[in-house]
Amino acid sequence: MMLSELAPPAADSGHRFDAERRWAASLALRFAHRDGATRLVQARHQGPLRVQRPFYPEGSHEACHVYVLHPPGGLVSGDALTIRAHVEHGAHALLTTPAANKLYKADSQGVAWTQHTELTVEEGGALEWLPQETIAFDGSKGTQRTHIALQGRARCLGWEVMALGRPASDLPYVSGRIEQHFCLTLDGKPLWLERQPLDPGHPRFAGRWGQGGATVQATLWAVGIDDAAAAIEALREALPSNSRWAVTVRHGVLLLRYLGASRNEAWALCEQAWHLLRPRWIERKAHTPRIWLT
Repeated sequence: MMLSELAPPAADSGHRFDAERRWAASLALRFAHRDGATRLVQARHQGPLRVQRPFYPEGSHEACHVYVLHPPGGLVSGDALTIRAHVEHGAHALLTTPAANKLYKADSQGVAWTQHTELTVEEGGALEWLPQETIAFDGSKGTQRTHIALQGRARCLGWEVMALGRPASDLPYVSGRIEQHFCLTLDGKPLWLERQPLDPGHPRFAGRWGQGGATVQATLWAVGIDDAAAAIEALREALPSNSRWAVTVRHGVLLLRYLGASRNEAWALCEQAWHLLRPRWIERKAHTPRIWLT
């Protein structure tokens, strides 16, 4: 398939949904500890969703870094994207993406897209889910679901950075609806359940008690930090002091939130927090994926 065929329709187009053009893409990854190292032992895919070969920038016996590739670069009406990652006992994987994910304007029929992420970590495993930011174009409609299933003393650290609209192009997010669902369980019991509708037409979107007119939000979570209180204190001392972010811990889940107007600020906050938390989380310094620097 030519690259031009993979390009999504223009964000401001009124294209109609065509069932033959629907892209239902899926990716299933499995990591296992073999011969003293983490190996990618399964990578099944359907549609335009792939991974590059595994990298070991921290050493051959350290975390297995994998880049998740989605050649279209974003989601349009009718698309259904599913990513599953399973980390076995003793394995450690770091997953990221090479670029921002884009959520394009819905077609003239208002057909939604869906994105489902399912992360499973077994006892003694560790997973870092660190995708680059998501940009929602005005008029985008869809549902994001993130389900994290942990077992025993599994460890997981990840984030979601969402930018609504394109203020730099004077194209704010003034229509559409995006619904986010987060579910984190430990041995089948829920630790963190959350549902958040992002609807510019709802009073919550502009109300000070809700979104407050913010165009960028981010959530970072971490499970498996032995002394969460000390970690929170370290974050409060090291990160820029302002009212746009806060951090807490609930049921063993450390949660850092950002609500503001700058993608760069949100990303920098999450990355700096990751650098501070990782040594406390797995006793390893953070190793920035090279793809973030290109």
